[in-house]
Amino acid sequence: MQKVLILGAGLVAKPMVEYLLKNGFRLMIASPMKERADEMIKGNPLGSSLNWSMDDQETLEKLVAENDITVSLLPYKYHTIVALVCLRRGKSLVTTSYVQPGITALGEAAKKAGILLLNEVGLDPGIDHMSAMSIIDHVHSKGGNVETFYSLCGALPAPEAADNPLRYKFTWSPKGVILASRNSAMYLKNGRKVFIEPENLFKDRFSFNFPGIGDLDVYPNRDSISYMDIYGIPETRTMYRGTFRYKGWCEALDAMKNLNMLGDSVKNYHGMTYAEFLAESGNTEITDLKKKIASRLNTPLQSPAIESLEYLDFFSDEKLQYNEATPFEITSDKMIEKMMLSVNERDVVILQHIVLASYPDGSKEVIKSSMLDFGSPSTNTSISRTVALPAAVAVKLILENRIDLKGVYRPVVPQIYKPVLSELKALGIKMKEEFGLPESEIIF
Repeated sequence: MQKVLILGAGLVAKPMVEYLLKNGFRLMIASPMKERADEMIKGNPLGSSLNWSMDDQETLEKLVAENDITVSLLPYKYHTIVALVCLRRGKSLVTTSYVQPGITALGEAAKKAGILLLNEVGLDPGIDHMSAMSIIDHVHSKGGNVETFYSLCGALPAPEAADNPLRYKFTWSPKGVILASRNSAMYLKNGRKVFIEPENLFKDRFSFNFPGIGDLDVYPNRDSISYMDIYGIPETRTMYRGTFRYKGWCEALDAMKNLNMLGDSVKNYHGMTYAEFLAESGNTEITDLKKKIASRLNTPLQSPAIESLEYLDFFSDEKLQYNEATPFEITSDKMIEKMMLSVNERDVVILQHIVLASYPDGSKEVIKSSMLDFGSPSTNTSISRTVALPAAVAVKLILENRIDLKGVYRPVVPQIYKPVLSELKALGIKMKEEFGLPESEIIF
């Protein structure tokens, strides 16, 4: 019986554990959260767990050697270390994270070792890659060119659960979500490269109406231009990958950036209140703080930014429970305290591709590929299903030799994306594709 090692038992692991156990694989979950791992296994004799952390390298070597394939659901900074162990032990690796430079450098060594280091096989990155490549390969197979490419994705609370001023709740890696707000971004629009500095990330947004959800904000996601090469569309004149949020998030996070609430400078905050922290971060006096902050931000008192700061208690006399800390720690901890999705609330994943294709006969068409996937409070969140199941399916296909590639890969080749998308469809995770739409359906 083939054996799978899963490193990590975080928020997205459960659907993978359930899928692999159901398909008859033996599992070992190694995590410092052993109790959570045991809850996922639910007494299934095929599953076992181990209290383990990354500082125990000797045990990691032993675990990788004893199992047929490894899945790393650890923080991304550990993936290269795990990949090196897999390389030494001749075992394949699957992750849902962006390919790390250290892993990219292992491409030739992985081929020689006869192993596959498969990355970015989650949701975003993951399902977005696979569904995009399905469209792009279709266009190219007809001799066409991709003139415009948009890929927009968001993991959100369901509309009825978006009941705070930021209209957001955390369903995965909360610190990661907030850290991503400090990124710069770059995209191609009508042949012109656009670079967005981190402080302007949430200012560079546009509105998009998604059927069944309504108006959403979209802001750029990291470096879109590199995907022209990854997706094999050097001909495109617009290349844009964006993030969906409800109205409110962008205004609130932009305000936090302007008020220096997401910085990394360490300071002693012992005895300080949240209002005093906000006044200091915003470089203003604490008297009439709300009005002063609104003036500093040039926004009304009833704006999403001010209402969000009030919701998060930053105008309150509550004492900070820190000695030395950073503004980022204080702000993100308060957001996590107030903004986690509760066990009786649904989440939703929204994914949208919009492609303008042109063909040798002079014709053009807009192709749309869309997914709207709701989670269930009684089973799994949508984000956990859409991140974990693509990776779980890939593990199954690799162990069945239905994916027989060696080296370092993303799921952008037909040998990977076709069988994975087919299995995901059977699991209820699928894209709705529309072809032959008029050019008026393009965003801008």
